[in-house]
Amino acid sequence: HVQLVESGGGSVQAGGSLRLSCTASSSEYSTKNMGWFRQALGKEREKVAVVYGIGGTTYYADFVKGRFTISLNNDKNTVYLQMNKLEPEDTALYHCAAGNGGWFGGSWTSVAEYDYWGQGTQVTVS
Repeated sequence: HVQLVESGGGSVQAGGSLRLSCTASSSEYSTKNMGWFRQALGKEREKVAVVYGIGGTTYYADFVKGRFTISLNNDKNTVYLQMNKLEPEDTALYHCAAGNGGWFGGSWTSVAEYDYWGQGTQVTVS
């Protein structure tokens, strides 16, 4: 069993930046894909970005392209989400997840492809 713990959320003004971190309790999932998701109050969960554990390929939702960057540090069992030029619409609870999910055939895979999820870290942009 792998535990994922997110950190780095907080409150920031529009145009500001935050860096989220998600640390896995073991390296068991070092070859798996790591994704970031978000869910705003009263809205459905959205896929934000994913990085493949093998090869490091990244994919982003259109609404964060050019603003967010996902990266892996396998030595620290950690995945990061650097968020720049934040907008009020980015306000949400951000979760990381590990598994086989990603971007295939021109679309995101089901969230069911992710085996483990963190509890989330709140991001508020005003």
